[in-house]
Amino acid sequence: MKRLPFQKRTLTLMAILVPLFALFIYVAFSSGPLAPVPVVLATVENMSLSPALFGIGTVEARYTYKIGPTFAGRLKQVAFDVGDRVRAGQVIGEMDPVDLDERIAAQDAAIKEVLAQLREVQARKDYAQSQAQRYHLLLKGRATSEETAAAKHQELQVAQAALAAAQEALSRARAEREGLAAQRRHLLLIAPVDGLIVARDVDPGTTVVAGQAVVELIDPDSLWIDVRFDQIRAQGLAAGLPAQIVLRSRAGVSSTGRVLRVEPLADAVTEEILAKVVFEHLPDPLPPIGELAEVTVELPAQPSGPVIPNAAIQRIDGRLGVWQVTDGGPAFKPIESVASDLDGRVLVRKGLEPGHRVVAYSQSAISGHSRIHVVERLPGVAP
Repeated sequence: MKRLPFQKRTLTLMAILVPLFALFIYVAFSSGPLAPVPVVLATVENMSLSPALFGIGTVEARYTYKIGPTFAGRLKQVAFDVGDRVRAGQVIGEMDPVDLDERIAAQDAAIKEVLAQLREVQARKDYAQSQAQRYHLLLKGRATSEETAAAKHQELQVAQAALAAAQEALSRARAEREGLAAQRRHLLLIAPVDGLIVARDVDPGTTVVAGQAVVELIDPDSLWIDVRFDQIRAQGLAAGLPAQIVLRSRAGVSSTGRVLRVEPLADAVTEEILAKVVFEHLPDPLPPIGELAEVTVELPAQPSGPVIPNAAIQRIDGRLGVWQVTDGGPAFKPIESVASDLDGRVLVRKGLEPGHRVVAYSQSAISGHSRIHVVERLPGVAP
């Protein structure tokens, strides 16, 4: 009897391994890493959108005034507290003058002394001038010597110089008096505009350095929202567009506003564009500074065109596009979007046509070589 080329042990081992290998292949291609990726497809529709932008911002004051002394000193009093309204020109607080009033009084006395000296010097000068004129006439009549007349003329020059020095001393004393008076006036902390006090950083009795803020004042009529918008969807954002503002503390209550300006500097880290949105009518009561607000900006209407779900857009190698599904499988298709609305739809300018099918959701990342399996929805992913 002819013997088999394999031993019985080898046949037994193959009988076990072959079904296991077949099971492995089946599992790998059905539910393993080589299995088709479940995807939800969307059909490109031809429709028009009402584009809008949504952003989050904070309430801020356009004009803020930090009021403090121009000289170092001790704070004497503060007449208002946080939340109080003040009028332009109203005295908010005062610094302690210490010995400034006494120095002003001393300077007044010094001015009086200089005035007395000035009158004395003026009298000496008038007398010297008369003497000089008299001896000048006597010299013409040969009634006195030239030396005596020259001496009287010299006395007149000395008196004139003394008068000029006294006048300069009076000017200096008055200037010093004005300087002290200006220091005294600057000790008063005066409101520059009609406003609302939002911070009081120093209490009476505290020593304050020059330039340090004692109170912070804002112009309540200048409130605006500092908003951030996604750079990808901010196309068309411009000053003057209407906006809806919803404060976090007043959910469900919308206030009308408009875009005041788009900031020339964007945030390169978060890829956001900054804009300022103002209220058409200020809310009553005024919202706190720093409160969060939701802002929706209505963009200009766009003509109808290809529209896809926003979830279908992917960024591959720095390019925006979608996975378009054809008979050969998924293929990445770069697109140019025009605008989007708040329902998650995007109007495409270039790259797609109505009727094309694109991958809206996928259970995992796909590539051009992936096999896909079309399903109605993905649990926890598709809407």
